[in-house]
Amino acid sequence: MKSKFPILQSERVILREFIDADLENVYKGLSHPDITKYYGISFDSLAATKEQMNWFADLEKHEKGIWWAVCSKIDGKFLGAGGLNDLSEEHKKAEIGFWLLPENWGKGIMFETLPVIYNYAFESIGLNRIEGFVETENTNCKKALAKLNFKLEGTMKDCEIKNGKFISLDIYSKLAAIN
Repeated sequence: MKSKFPILQSERVILREFIDADLENVYKGLSHPDITKYYGISFDSLAATKEQMNWFADLEKHEKGIWWAVCSKIDGKFLGAGGLNDLSEEHKKAEIGFWLLPENWGKGIMFETLPVIYNYAFESIGLNRIEGFVETENTNCKKALAKLNFKLEGTMKDCEIKNGKFISLDIYSKLAAIN
């Protein structure tokens, strides 16, 4: 990965490095029950959310991934977050993740932003494979990945425990050659 944090953009959004001023927006997103229902983590305070901000920075520092603050190009307003984690240079793959604040849902922001992220992964990092692990019940995310030409590879049945219950994960992938 590059030493200088890459700023990416599309027609309506700019993807930039997280800054301390993003803490309240990250907390707003990762404490919202509609976002955290399938996200895997949630926070109940600003102090706890600081852990997530440190995780974003630590990922890049150790070259295990990169996450961006997704913001409006027009006014800089924080819209959500997206990025790559579990990056393996050896195997040339990473897992993609994304969330938006609810007021930004249904505006096509995810469909505009995810290609910017995975194209960066293919073209600048040199990855061959982007993976998406989606809770089987998360039909909206599965539809979105399918619309972005991610391929369903299978389901890992009862592979994790969440809120005291087993959950299954569907595995999606996108390959550089089929971009």
